[in-house]
Amino acid sequence: MNSHNINKNIDNCINNNANNEFYNDSNNNVNNNFNDNLSNDRYLTFALGKGRLADKTLELFEKIGIKCEEMKDKHTRKLLFVNEELKLKFFLSKGPDVPTYVEYGAADIGIVGKDTILEEGRNVYEVLDLGYGKCRMCICGPKEAEELLQHHEQIRVATKYPHIAKDYFNNQKYQTVEIIKLNGSIELAPIVGLSEVICDIVETGSTLKENGLVVLEEVCPLSARMVVNQVSMKMENERITKIIKALKEEIYKGKGI
Repeated sequence: MNSHNINKNIDNCINNNANNEFYNDSNNNVNNNFNDNLSNDRYLTFALGKGRLADKTLELFEKIGIKCEEMKDKHTRKLLFVNEELKLKFFLSKGPDVPTYVEYGAADIGIVGKDTILEEGRNVYEVLDLGYGKCRMCICGPKEAEELLQHHEQIRVATKYPHIAKDYFNNQKYQTVEIIKLNGSIELAPIVGLSEVICDIVETGSTLKENGLVVLEEVCPLSARMVVNQVSMKMENERITKIIKALKEEIYKGKGI
């Protein structure tokens, strides 16, 4: 089962159950529906990427009745948070670790950026685009570097995302490049001559502009995604699918669909 088929099945469930009380509760009492449908002896565990992503995720979850009040305490030293009523557990981790927790079953569900999913390449099901945390993965550099890309010349590419960069140049552009992995300010690399271009996330582009750099090519759009452990998707399909469907409904509602 791949993520395309999962999403197709979820869409079919939503269409076929348009009259179901899960979607047409006149009191909009979603939390009660979750109490009825998701309570189980086994806990479902969520891994959330730390920072703004986790904050946005918790806001979205609250809209469908999934709450975890403990996580709102910014001073807590707890590592694992529990909603006993819904049999759900939550923990925060660094973004790159989320797919690892999910692949190995330490978490059933993870929320993480698409960039992390692509870079880590873990065996998980990507089941839902949550629609926030939007940005782009781009090839950037000085304007004159555009010609090097157009003529497929051998160049050096500095990046925090070597796997994404390698895949883009090898399998989409068919251009020979040397990938240089950096951890700090990527924009510095072409300025000091370490590389001709960079592969990095672009949100507003203001940092690029301030340093005389421009977006030369777009690799892919990025946003927050939900990933699911492959075994959990089979063993806990009903519970997980109910969560995905409820989130989809809320996302569509926010878009006015």
